[in-house]
Amino acid sequence: MSRIRILPEAVANKIAAGEVVERPASVVKELLENALDAGAKSIRVEVEAGGKRMIRVIDDGHGMTHDDALLAFERHATSKLRTADDLMSIATLGFRGEAMPTIAAVSRLTLETRDEAEAEGTRVEFAGGKLINVKAAGLPPGTTISVGDLFYCVPARRKFLKSDTTELGHIASLVTHYALANPAKQFQLITPTQTIIDCAPVEKMGDRVYQLFGRQALEELVEMTAATSPFRSAITEPELEANEEKATLTVSGFTSRPEVQRPNRNGIYVFVNRRLVRDRLILHAIHEAYRNILPGNVFPATLLFLEMPYDEVDVNVHPAKIEVRFRRSQFVHDFTRDSIRQTLMAARSVASFAVAAGTAAPSGGFNQPFSPPSHSADGAIGQSRDSVTPAPIYSGASRAIISAIAENGLGSGVGSDSGFDLTPMPIRPVDQRFAFEEGQPFGGDLGPSVSLQALSTASAPHAATPHWAADFAGTNGDASASLPRPEQIMDLKPLGQVSASFIVAVNGAGLWIVDQHVAHERVLFEQHLDARRAGKVESQRMLMPMVIDLSPRQIVIYEKIAEELAANGFEVEPMGPKSFAIQAVPAGIVAGDAEQLLTEILDGLDRENAAISIDTLQAKIAASTACHAAIKVNMPLDQTKMEWLLGALAKTDCPMSCPHGRPVVLRYSIKEIEKAFHRI
Repeated sequence: MSRIRILPEAVANKIAAGEVVERPASVVKELLENALDAGAKSIRVEVEAGGKRMIRVIDDGHGMTHDDALLAFERHATSKLRTADDLMSIATLGFRGEAMPTIAAVSRLTLETRDEAEAEGTRVEFAGGKLINVKAAGLPPGTTISVGDLFYCVPARRKFLKSDTTELGHIASLVTHYALANPAKQFQLITPTQTIIDCAPVEKMGDRVYQLFGRQALEELVEMTAATSPFRSAITEPELEANEEKATLTVSGFTSRPEVQRPNRNGIYVFVNRRLVRDRLILHAIHEAYRNILPGNVFPATLLFLEMPYDEVDVNVHPAKIEVRFRRSQFVHDFTRDSIRQTLMAARSVASFAVAAGTAAPSGGFNQPFSPPSHSADGAIGQSRDSVTPAPIYSGASRAIISAIAENGLGSGVGSDSGFDLTPMPIRPVDQRFAFEEGQPFGGDLGPSVSLQALSTASAPHAATPHWAADFAGTNGDASASLPRPEQIMDLKPLGQVSASFIVAVNGAGLWIVDQHVAHERVLFEQHLDARRAGKVESQRMLMPMVIDLSPRQIVIYEKIAEELAANGFEVEPMGPKSFAIQAVPAGIVAGDAEQLLTEILDGLDRENAAISIDTLQAKIAASTACHAAIKVNMPLDQTKMEWLLGALAKTDCPMSCPHGRPVVLRYSIKEIEKAFHRI
C-alpha cells in the first residue's frame, strides 16, 4: 500500500488557511487588498464580535461577472498574473489566488458582486468550503463579501483567538494601515455600536494622518520631503547597469521629532509601493538614522513610504505578503537612513520642560496609551448607538492599533547573532554639516580639548520646520508655532550655573537650562566627525606609552578596526600576545582616560548584534571620544565660556540631544511660565 497520497482539496484548503488566515484581521487584510486591486474608491468594513461573528467588506470596485465569481474560489485562481515572469514585477497587493478559497474553507462566506457592464449581479454562498448556492441578484456595481462564524468548522483554531477587543484592535490596525497608504480613498470601519474609522478622501498625506491620529500626533511629526535617487548597486555591475533603464528610489513620509520617544517600535509604519511590510532592513535603517540623536532604548514614530520599480522588490517571500526582499538592499538601507537623517537635521527641534519630564501627550497623540473601548451591558464593544459620532477624527478603538502592531510582529528587532562586520562607506546624499567659528575659549583650568579649527564644509539650505496644524480646517497653528526652534538659542544670554553643571540662560522665548557636559559633547562630536571625514583628526602623543591587556574578544575587535582607530587619532602597537601599547590618542583626551576610552570603544562594538557600517563605526568612535574630551559637571564657567558654548551648540546639526541621545537643552517657554503663575 502506498504511503504517499494526495490530500483532498478540502484538507489542502484548510492547511492553506492556516498560513493565510491567522485571525479575523487576516481576513480583513485579504479582502481589503482585493478591493484596492479592484480599483475601489470607497471601502466599508463592518465587523461584529471582533470579526469572529461577522466580517463584511463592501467596495465600489469593478466587480465580477458570473463566471469570474465562481472561478474566484478555485485554488490559485487570480486575475493578476499570467506567466511566471509576472512574479518578478508584481504591481498589485494580491496575486497568489489563495485568499477566497482559504477563507471560504473555514467560514460561512457570501459573495455578492456585479460587473458594471452586467445587467445583474451574482450571489454565491459557501459553508466550510462547500458551495451552497449560486443565483442572480439585483446589486449595485462593486463587491460585497460577508464572512460569518470564522473557524466554526475548525474549533481548535477558534479557541486560540483573543478577546473581541483585541481582535477588533488588530482589524483597526489593518484598516488604519491601508487608509494611510491610500489617502485618496474613503475608508470606514464600523461595529454594531460605533463608527471607529471614517476617513473621507484627502489630497495630502498630512490630512490623512490628522484624520487618523489627531492634531497632537501631527505636531509631533516632521514631514520628509520626497527624496529621489537613481539606484546604485553596492557591488558594481557594469553590464547590468549599462543595459537597464535608470530606476529610481523615492523615500517620503513623516518621522517624529527627537523629543518624541516611544518605548517600542509600535509607532513605525513602513510601506513599499503602498504595501504594508515588516522589514528588518528598513527598521535597522530607521534605527541608524536616529543613532546619536535618541538613546538606544527608545524609538521614534515613523510613517515611511518607499516607491521603486516593481522589479526592484520581491514580494513573493511570505504567504501573508508581509515581508519583502530588495534587489539592491544596501542602497535601499543607506538611502532610507540618510533621507530620515536629513529631515531631522533640517528640523533641529529642541525639547521643552514638558517633553523632557515625560508628561502625557494630549488625546490623539502618538504617545497616547491604549485604552480599550467600553463594554455595554450585552457585551458589545463601544458606546450605545445614541452616542455614536457620525465621523470621528480619533476614537478609543483606533488607539488599539499600537498594541495590535506589537502582536503582529512589526516591532520585531533587527540583527543576528553572527557578530559584526564592516560594510563600505555609504554615499551621503547631501552634506548637512555646518562650519564652526575659529578659536575657542576653553583651556587652562578646563584642560586640553579637541581643537575648534574651522572646517570648510558645504552647508545645505535648511528647510523650515513645517507647522502642520495650520494647514487643516478647524485647527490652530499657535501650538506648533510655539515649538522651540534651534535658532532661538543664538541669542541666549547666560545668567549663571546651577551646581556648576547646568547653564541657566534667557531670551525672548523663555527660560533655558543647558547641560554643559552634553552640550560640549555634541559640539565636539560633530567636529570630530567633520575632521575624520576630511582626514584631519588631530592626535597627541603620550609622554609615556600606556601598556594595557585586552581580552581575546577585544583583540578580535581591535584587529578589525585598527585602521579606523588610527584614522581617528589612536596609535596602538602590539607588545605581546595580549598586551598593547597606546602611543597616541585623539587631541583632548587626558592620559588617564586613554585606556578607558579604548576599551569602551572595543566593548561597545563587541555588543553589536548586526553588521556595522564604517559610517556607524566612525560615529561610535566620535561619540566616545567627545564624551571623554568634553568639559565635566561641577566645573565653574565664566561668562565668556558660557557664551561661546551656547553659540557653538546653536551651530550644530542636532542641538537637541547629545551623541548618546540625552537632552542637551530644555526650554521653559513664556507661555508655560505664565500658566505656572496662573496668569493665563
